[in-house]
Amino acid sequence: MSLPALFISHGSPMFAVEPGRLGPALGALGQALPRPRAVVVVSPHWMHPTLEVASGVSGETVHDFGGFPRALYALDYPAAGAPDVADAVIAELTHHGLHARRNDTRGRDHGAWVPLMHLYPAADVPVIQVSQPSAPSPLALLELGQALAGLREAGVLLIGSGSLTHNLRDYFHDTGTEPYAAEFANWVWAQLRAGDLDALLNYRQQAPHALRAHPTDEHFLPLFFAIGAGGCDWSQARRLDGGVLDGELSMDSFVFADPALTPAHAA
Repeated sequence: MSLPALFISHGSPMFAVEPGRLGPALGALGQALPRPRAVVVVSPHWMHPTLEVASGVSGETVHDFGGFPRALYALDYPAAGAPDVADAVIAELTHHGLHARRNDTRGRDHGAWVPLMHLYPAADVPVIQVSQPSAPSPLALLELGQALAGLREAGVLLIGSGSLTHNLRDYFHDTGTEPYAAEFANWVWAQLRAGDLDALLNYRQQAPHALRAHPTDEHFLPLFFAIGAGGCDWSQARRLDGGVLDGELSMDSFVFADPALTPAHAA
């Protein structure tokens, strides 16, 4: 069984209770995919100098945000952990020359559990989280995804969770609908369709509104994890149109190496 790799825009924590367009699309995707053995998630909300893999038998739902409605803090996503899959993750990373260590106590940040509430709402698929390098680069995340790509053949769903645009100043200052979010998202999709990895790796210099879309790039970098995990099979990439929330958060997400697609569908 081969599973795809996903890049999911989790936007803000409000995505948990305001699904917009993307929530139902993720729910449909979760029902359409073969049932995974486990899900592995990389999120910008767990960054560490050394690669760590959450290896506990369970994972606490961490509410790592402030200033949002009280209802968010009551949410729980009680998916089990999978220590055996965590060990397989570490073994794959080691095989590819990347040192990683177990973390038996790490909980799940909202970059992991918020999108999974839509993808697998029953919380019945085990979840493992891998830290994002704290001194990240597009190439580092690409390499991380490439190292774990083989796990897709073992029934593991690999997810980079971030945000296709992420400007907190615009978000909290309610600047209204900003065209730059859609323009940046459309540029990214155009490069993905063209298979132009060099342009994506150099998005700071080439993408329209790159600095405004990502004043810091930690939320964009999980896209490169998903690209690497998907094997850069551009002919089998699919865009999930998530629209733009709160004026500046592009919720577009991508499925890589989608076994349901052929080159004709992708075009």
